[in-house]
Amino acid sequence: MVKMRKRKLKMKNILLLVLVLLITSGGLASYGIYRNVAKSINNMYEPLHRDSEQQNTAASHDPISILLLGIDERPGDKGRPDSMIVITVNPKTKKTTMTSIPRDTRVFIRSKNTFSKMNSAYTYGGIEGTVQTVEQLLNIPINYYIKINMEGFKDIVDAVGGVTVNNRIDFTLEGVHLLKGKQHLDGKTALTYARMRKDDPRGDFGRQQRQREIINEMIHEGAQLKSLTNYQKILTALEKNVKTNLTLDKMIDIQSSYKEAVKDVKQIEIQGEDKKIDGLWYHVVTDEKRQKLSKKLRRQLNLKS
Repeated sequence: MVKMRKRKLKMKNILLLVLVLLITSGGLASYGIYRNVAKSINNMYEPLHRDSEQQNTAASHDPISILLLGIDERPGDKGRPDSMIVITVNPKTKKTTMTSIPRDTRVFIRSKNTFSKMNSAYTYGGIEGTVQTVEQLLNIPINYYIKINMEGFKDIVDAVGGVTVNNRIDFTLEGVHLLKGKQHLDGKTALTYARMRKDDPRGDFGRQQRQREIINEMIHEGAQLKSLTNYQKILTALEKNVKTNLTLDKMIDIQSSYKEAVKDVKQIEIQGEDKKIDGLWYHVVTDEKRQKLSKKLRRQLNLKS
């Protein structure tokens, strides 16, 4: 009986892990739950081309990196990333970093042999081109990615019961008014909170901070779930809105080796200067700042500088 209870608790944590990166833990369960979870994750699974050419599975205690993409998808349009966050997790030092990449960052798009904005890498090359461009920008390997449809993001927030945030600015956007101060948000208001930029004195940096705040709060809210009564609702929201090259086996492996590192999260912003080049505004990062950030992330991943 005790063993059965432990297995059910572990299954709850697998759902949370899929929900937002490395939320907590994973394992097996009974009563057909494992089969449902495995089926849903299989439907979310979308490997990179290189995954079939190489084993993209780090040893159990090796640091890993994950690219989280929030895609603004619209009917008849491929969409563009509204949010890009690189997560690095080191199980030995028990530390995690979350690095937000401004979508207007000026980068070299290899497939087009030209410079453009970071979010256009997805328009030109999809997830493959985006991963390649992020790797080139930060000079680190990206082991895994998780792509979330931003419109469906609100369904995922609702599935875990909403999030509590500390709003620093009183603002109205898309018919939603948010007061300044601490408040609990449902999926619709959380999406508005994550998207607002124009009324924030910090612009895109302020929006990036709110997006990281929501991720942390989703981790917190998810970890408070006491039962599996709504697991199917969570799975449905994830299956409709998430794509990843993480397999269920890898999620279980991450649970056993990486969950302690998620408790210590450092947030990083890519500082640069907004400049107009050839008629377009870019976020320009100097080579010096980019290399400094790269060294920091490479140390986090136990890579040579």
